[in-house]
Amino acid sequence: MALAALPLAACNTVVMNPSGDIARQQADLVTTSTLLMLLIIVPVILLTLLFAWRYRQSNQAATYTPDWDHSTKLELIIWGAPLLIIIALGAITWISTHKLDPYRPLERLDESRPIPTGVKPLEVEVVALDWKWLFLYPEQGIATVNELAAPVDRPIRFKITASTVMNAFYIPALAGQIYAMPGMQTQLHAVINQPGQFDGFSANFSGDGFSHMRFKFHGLSEADFNAWVAKAKAEGSELSRADYLKLEQPSEKEPVRRYARVADGLYDAILNRCVDSAKMCMGQMMAIDAAGGQGKGGVDGVSRKAWGQGEKSFVTAQCTPANADQFLPAPAAARQD
Repeated sequence: MALAALPLAACNTVVMNPSGDIARQQADLVTTSTLLMLLIIVPVILLTLLFAWRYRQSNQAATYTPDWDHSTKLELIIWGAPLLIIIALGAITWISTHKLDPYRPLERLDESRPIPTGVKPLEVEVVALDWKWLFLYPEQGIATVNELAAPVDRPIRFKITASTVMNAFYIPALAGQIYAMPGMQTQLHAVINQPGQFDGFSANFSGDGFSHMRFKFHGLSEADFNAWVAKAKAEGSELSRADYLKLEQPSEKEPVRRYARVADGLYDAILNRCVDSAKMCMGQMMAIDAAGGQGKGGVDGVSRKAWGQGEKSFVTAQCTPANADQFLPAPAAARQD
């Protein structure tokens, strides 16, 4: 048995021995659930082997009762024990599902330390691209490609989206995976409790370059994190909308990049799928729909222009006051001619 388990000695057990409190709680949940289930599995396996040995054909000393068909005590054990375990698993799962909700802000740094009063979470905006990761730090005003860093023992709030297809953001040492989807935003709250360098990757197949869609996550002291930010500001360039549109194009094995400045509102434009200013933002589109369509005025993205003896509304992302005539019906007098 020991020899059979020897090849596993080289395996990375980060999932069951993580460095972040959320991942630690998830690992504890897996361990507790497994042990509870083994309370039934192990006895059943042992009793199966015992019965097969005890009641083998050659054992003439075994009690032979062909007409036996019921035992209240056995029925209570057979059904009662699994029922109690299922109730325990259900209670643990119910509590953990709410406690470890990725959208729920953290209440503690670890099992012995609550969140200190006045500590503000580090906000990181995550964009899954083909096939690399873009990380935006709105508070620090920087951005990175395929490199992520955060101070040890400081809560992190991730806002996650994607550029084209669905991916899954996953740092096993930090927390469980969560999906990244275009035009949608998911969230993840986590904290890293130990300094070090940890692996991050996409856990959802997204095309040819998927296997290289990896990055390093650095758990740093507060001083080292500030130095890392300062280095990005000193060495990096600006991430403009035009630069993002080039970065968005599919590519593999991208090296680490750092940007000292980020265009205003870039993440919101990525989320609303309108980094290209010629496209209407999803937020504008939904506001127009909520107002009753493009015939309604007073909505962002909709404008009005004098037309004949009245006014007409038009969507400014599809046309401009200069070319609005191309998108509006001709006046009644012109149609009669």
